[in-house]
Amino acid sequence: MGIQILTIESQPFAENSYVVWREGGTEAFVIDPGFEPDLIREALAERGLTLTAIVCTHGHVDHIAGNADLKQAFPDAPIFIGTGDALFLTDANVNMSAAFGFSVVSPPADRLLNEGDTITVAGIELEVFDIPGHSPGHVVYLLREMKPAVVLGGDVLFRGSVGRTDFPGGSFPTLKANITRVLWPLPPDTVVYPGHGPVTTIGHEKRMNPFLMD
Repeated sequence: MGIQILTIESQPFAENSYVVWREGGTEAFVIDPGFEPDLIREALAERGLTLTAIVCTHGHVDHIAGNADLKQAFPDAPIFIGTGDALFLTDANVNMSAAFGFSVVSPPADRLLNEGDTITVAGIELEVFDIPGHSPGHVVYLLREMKPAVVLGGDVLFRGSVGRTDFPGGSFPTLKANITRVLWPLPPDTVVYPGHGPVTTIGHEKRMNPFLMD
């Protein structure tokens, strides 16, 4: 059975949340629920899906703002995040919401992830890789089962750009080195679903991304 990925763009930061499920199944997980979790709940209801996990690439506010709402609606859905971003969930200063003039926090993580971990959510296996640089504990998730393979990439690699590195804990050299280490060895047709903007492929970004040219 194939895997479906639905993009839900959340305002005000045009952040991409992704609802992922196996065709014919009744379970789904969400990547990075943003400021409009009602859109995610509506999408689940329309398709008869139950949310079984909240999977975070990192802890900046625009990527975790919907966690509390969805956890309340689906209390059995665990929250996953990289170990280095655990504090972002529960501290409005760290996740930068306080800097925008409002405080947003999430329930704490149910499980912390590190490179080399593999998790199975909604019957779908995700491989975990560390790519810090945009945030200290940023992780990406590889769906190797899909053909071509898919990276759920958060704010690491965009079409023609990369994640900001001027936030606290950011580092462009670290980001670039880890993109090169983790993503460049993947097949060129691997599809990247980013935290903002349109999808891209590894091959396109290796050839064309001006931030990553040597």
